[in-house]
Amino acid sequence: MSEDHPFAPYVRILARGKTKSRPFTMEEAEEAMTMILAGQVRAEQLGAFLMLLRFKEETAEEIAGFVRAARATFDLAYPIPSIDLDWSSYAGKRRQLPWFLLSALVLAQNGVKILMHGTEGHTAGRVYLRGTMETLGLPASQSFAEAGAAIERAGFAYLPLEVLSQPLRDIINLRPILGLRSPVHTVSRLLNPFSAPHILQGIFHRGFQDTHQVAGQLLGYANVAVFRGDGGEIERRPNKPCEVFTCADGVLGSETWPTLIDDPVRPEDTEMDVRRLARVWSGAETDDYGAAAVTGTLAIALKLMGRAADMEGADMEARRMWEGRDRDHLGLAA
Repeated sequence: MSEDHPFAPYVRILARGKTKSRPFTMEEAEEAMTMILAGQVRAEQLGAFLMLLRFKEETAEEIAGFVRAARATFDLAYPIPSIDLDWSSYAGKRRQLPWFLLSALVLAQNGVKILMHGTEGHTAGRVYLRGTMETLGLPASQSFAEAGAAIERAGFAYLPLEVLSQPLRDIINLRPILGLRSPVHTVSRLLNPFSAPHILQGIFHRGFQDTHQVAGQLLGYANVAVFRGDGGEIERRPNKPCEVFTCADGVLGSETWPTLIDDPVRPEDTEMDVRRLARVWSGAETDDYGAAAVTGTLAIALKLMGRAADMEGADMEARRMWEGRDRDHLGLAA
């Protein structure tokens, strides 16, 4: 009789039925993901593993273990710059433009050093950040060194997931094959590759806020803000209240931000012309919803970083920054 494959015990933990199956400990999750990222797992094992996790829904401990395994693979030989804010973008936008990009650019213009990271193409019909940036003339970094240099130069860089971890990108690309998202969508959002002290998290599915929040705490991330953003991205919907789950100096909490505009049913943007972002940035075109999405998202970031004492002050400071932006910054042009 042949011996079990070394990865078989991890599948078994999840698949032994209603009474014997259990979640992974954080250590077990780290061990399992280490094997996956090292290419030591067969395709059928990986598919079973991902869908069993999806069926039961991953725990914060499991996500933290997976993230620890992924972070251990990063090639950080280049001197990593000190940054202020980690910003992930993995969902894509379907109904509204990615206004959050302008929030990040305003922050960078005001001295906040930001690393964005993300991926694209896993779900049809969505506008992703990388393509948006290319249209606007904003380059994506192709290495940790490039990202570090961009942050030192301009205060902002975007790293594609395949630069961080090609195996994670490959797993995300299984989305149309398996028909469902996998835990890697959550894992990727929490990678924080440059170890920023402040982390923004956007989620789409209700109920995942506390998973991200607690996983961040377990990973030792001191300051995290998680909210259900538009389309699953880190973008405050200005026409709806926004509940933000926080981890402030390791202490968990929550707060509800008020609506910013009286527009309860925002019509879907059927054109999704990302060049409008540049026109709104330059002032050549106005968009009340877009401007409120920009400043609303910006306000959450400011409060997370301790640059505003309360929500009202954060909203006021965000509007001031937006109105005072350098409209030619980072090569944005109408």
